[in-house]
Amino acid sequence: MGGPPRDRAAERAAITAAAARLLAGTPLRTTSGKLTATELIAESGVRRDILYEHRDLVDDFKAKARLRYHVPEAMQELADRCSTLAKELTAAREELSRERAATALLRRVVAELSIELDQSRAHAEAGAAVTRLDSRRAPATNQDGQ
Repeated sequence: MGGPPRDRAAERAAITAAAARLLAGTPLRTTSGKLTATELIAESGVRRDILYEHRDLVDDFKAKARLRYHVPEAMQELADRCSTLAKELTAAREELSRERAATALLRRVVAELSIELDQSRAHAEAGAAVTRLDSRRAPATNQDGQ
């Protein structure tokens, strides 16, 4: 019932090399390159039962795979804050643009009104005397007739 003796060192070397290739993104035997135990089995060329006899190597591979996709909480908070600030900055820039447009319009209105005021003053000073018209109503009298 026995076959040739297993070379545990060669198995460990094959599993370690396969894990390194998968983590580096350069698999030789698999096409997906996923960081799973199934892919490690296919990449290393060993049977599943043999792979799990080297549990320490599998656990090390899984830990490195998790770390690769794990973002520390502080870093995630910073990324979220950065995203929030970027949105706030975009909103502030849009508001600033609208305010600048409104300010430009108001400056034009003030300039027009200033020109009209100056023209009115110049016209008034140029001797355009205003003639007072008599009132068409009779002057009001007191109850005494005065």
